[in-house]
Parts: sequence; C-alpha cells; structure tokens
Amino acid sequence: MAERFSEISAADFFYRNRDLAGFNNPTRALYAALRELVENSLDACELYKIPPKIYVRLSSEGGSDEADGGAIYRLRVADNGSGVPPEYVPSAFGQILFGSKYRLRQVRGTFGLGGKMAILYGQITTHGSARIISSVGDGSIHEFEIRIDIQRNKPEVLKRKIHENRDKWRGTIIDFSLEGDYTKAMSKILEYLRQTGMVNPYAEITLVDPRGRLYLFESATNKMPEPPSETEPHPYGCDVETIQRMISSTQCTTMLSFMMEHFHRVGKKTAESFLEHVGIEEDKSPKRLNSNDLVRIVQMMKPENFKGFLPPDPSCLSPLGEELLETGIRKELHPEFVVVEQRNPSAYSGYPFIVEVGIAYGGEIPAGSSLALYRFANKIPLLYDEASDVSRKVMNTEINWGYYKISQDLPIAVIIHICSTKVPYKTVGKEFIADRPEIEREIKNGINSVARQLSHHLSKKISIEHEKERISIFSKYLPKIAKFSTDLAGEKKVPNVEPLLRSLGRYESSEE
Repeated sequence: MAERFSEISAADFFYRNRDLAGFNNPTRALYAALRELVENSLDACELYKIPPKIYVRLSSEGGSDEADGGAIYRLRVADNGSGVPPEYVPSAFGQILFGSKYRLRQVRGTFGLGGKMAILYGQITTHGSARIISSVGDGSIHEFEIRIDIQRNKPEVLKRKIHENRDKWRGTIIDFSLEGDYTKAMSKILEYLRQTGMVNPYAEITLVDPRGRLYLFESATNKMPEPPSETEPHPYGCDVETIQRMISSTQCTTMLSFMMEHFHRVGKKTAESFLEHVGIEEDKSPKRLNSNDLVRIVQMMKPENFKGFLPPDPSCLSPLGEELLETGIRKELHPEFVVVEQRNPSAYSGYPFIVEVGIAYGGEIPAGSSLALYRFANKIPLLYDEASDVSRKVMNTEINWGYYKISQDLPIAVIIHICSTKVPYKTVGKEFIADRPEIEREIKNGINSVARQLSHHLSKKISIEHEKERISIFSKYLPKIAKFSTDLAGEKKVPNVEPLLRSLGRYESSEE
C-alpha cells in the first residue's frame, strides 16, 4: 500500500497538538487562556504608555468540575488598551500565527499564538464562537462574532456590527466559552494575577470569579517603564535565511549601505572593516551574492571570527527598573527588608537582555524548606516547571547560601526578571527558561550581589537582638547590684544607674 502524504494548516497543527501551548487539560487550559488574554491586554496598554485597567470575568455556563473534571465557563477580558483596527480584527483573533508580534522588540507574546489558541480551544471544546469588541478611540465601536476555520486557518466572520462611540472609548473586549476546571485552577489563577501585580505595579486588574467573588489587584504607582522600540537584527544572531530575506526586500544597491541599513549598530567603519575581512567589495550589489557568499558572510559574522561588531544596544528593551520592581515587591509581599538590582545589559546569540534581581525578607513571605523563588520574563509570571528553569538551577547549584549565613528555612524570596527581544523559552507554553551561559552568569552575579546586602541586614538584625538581650539583663540586675552594694557599704543613697544603662544602650538607641 502506497504511503499517503498530506498538508495541514497551522491551526490544524495546534488543534492536534494543543498541549504544546499549555492547553493539555481543563485546569491548565483555563489558566492558560486567562493568562494569554491578560498579557495581550497589558501589551496593548504598555506600548502606548496607557496605565492598564483590565477586567476579567469568569462565569459558569453548566456542568460540574467535581463530576467529570471539567465544566463550561464564559471568559470575558476587557482592557483600555490601544484597540485593534477593524480591518485586522478577524485575522488577529481568528488566524493562527497572524499578529503584530513578529518584529524584533520586547513583548510578552513570543509566537503571536496564545490569544488565538485560547479561542481555538474554546471552539473545539464548546463548538462556540468568540465575540470581539474593539475600538481605536475614534467614533465607532466594531463588534465581531468569529470562528476559526481550522482546516484552512482562516477566520469566519459570523456577524459584524458597528456601534456609535460617543464616549470615545478605546480598548478591546474578548468574550467566549471554553471547558475548564476552576476548582483546581483557582489557586494558580489567583497567584498568577498576584504576581502580575508584582511585576506590573502600575496595572489595575479586577477578577470576578464563577462564585461571584471579586478580587481587586490595585495599582501602586502611575509611573510606567518606557515602551520598547523595534530594532534591527544583530550580526551575531543572523543565519543564512535571515540574510537572504533581507536581500530579497532591500532597496540598497551596495553591500556597504546594506550592512549599515539592515544590521543593528553597524556603522560605516565597522561595515568597511567587516567587508574587507570577508573579502567582498563594498560597492557590490547584495542581489549579486551567490550561495557561497551568503554562507561565508554568516560564518564570518560569528563572534569567534570577527570581533569588530559592537554589542547589542538595550534601547529596544523595556526593563522595570529598580524603583518599579521594589514597588511591586513591597505591594504584594510587604517585606521587612528588600533590595533590588538591575544588571548591566548583556547579550546571547546577538539578542540583548537585562536581568533584574531582587531579594526580600520577612513580612508576608512564608518560611519553608527552601527559599521562595518568583520568576518573570518580559513582565510575565512563570508558575509552572520551576525545577527546570535556569533561575532555580542557579539558586540550587551556583549560590553558596552558607557563605552569606542565609538559611533555607528563613522567610526569604528571590525575584528574577529577565527581559529580552527573544527570551529563550524551552517550550511554546512559555513556562521556563533555558540555561544559556550568558543568562546564567548574570542571574548568578545578581543573586550574589543582593544576597550580600541581605546578609549585612541579617547580621545587623542579629547584633541588635543580642544588644537588646544584653541591655535587658543589665536593666534587670544593675539596680539590684547597686542597692546591694549600697547596703554593704553602709550608705543610705543608692547610686543612679540610669546614665550607665543609657551608655550601654547607645547602639540600640542609635538604631531607633
């Protein structure tokens, strides 16, 4: 019997392999759907420096979590972001691998997949459609009812309405049904929103759950980080296909102008030096390069072959900054002590990244058998697969906590935030980060730095406690010793020991 060959669409592929994106069971799927839509809303607000106000409502539509492991829920997510132009709404929500995130800049979404994957999951578990309402702030509000044609990976617009926008509302509302298990997913959903509030302290998020309970995660500041800017590829991160695509679309007529126009931080002198190193004429047209030329260019672009390229510029990144990260940690953990550090920009494979590290002690941080770890990437909380993440690996194998006199059972939380134009996730589900040596090094150095400061705080705290204990003993016995000595000497007036006690307590009083 002859082998049969066929082709499937991107939507069909993810329909058959939805577990790759984190939609592998009702519990995980409900969490993943809510998470993906909230992150899209945050991106839509932050790119335009709009303080996010996000409303999430989960309502039950039938079934029982306890009976069969899943029930039908209606998920509604509304934001005050930039909105989606009406001509793009059907494809933006009904076509897999279509979106605005395929440019080289820092965004939460990596694959342009998550929001549409949530709608796809809802469609295949409830046979329902999705309702999308959006406005860019002009005089009209556009409402769509769509489904995804899975076999063709195309949106099907079932209904479309246009409403008058008298209040100039701007934003997007997504409303659809899906199968889920809120009973089991509740703790993860609430923890995700709490940690989102930690790493986005300027966002206000409201959740109304299926039981009618309202959870409000308030903003703690109006200050927002600068939005990321788009950038060109760095030579160290390019391959033959990337160069070929650049050449096919370029308007440049010489290799010198091509190098300066299409690569990140390549000026005239650097371009001249590189072309001389490769042996390609400056005035040669990029369109005339053959396959051997392309392969030679890519090989010579590697750091070990040409060291003349400047490192990537981190201006395309949008880190939180030490002030905002500390604000978020204090808002959610209410620690007794917190210190944060933003590491200097670095790069892996030509992609810039910045690591931000914090460590907090006391307050509402629970003590356990190991130090608590909060992981974030591009302002996204990572809640699953912690044991596989580079941050946990560094904490467990690279840091000598005993050197800092930090015990694993203390109420201590370590916060790691990595921002990059390309976070090296190990899976499409974006839950844990690969152990790239450059990222591992920055995490290790950052933890060592903040751990030293915590160690100093704990040493001081112990010294103060010892001093208080010493003063307490003196306060208890000195008056008795003074009276006994007076009686032995046959004197009538007991000496005043208060000045002595005050001098002994000078360390304590100085701290107060």
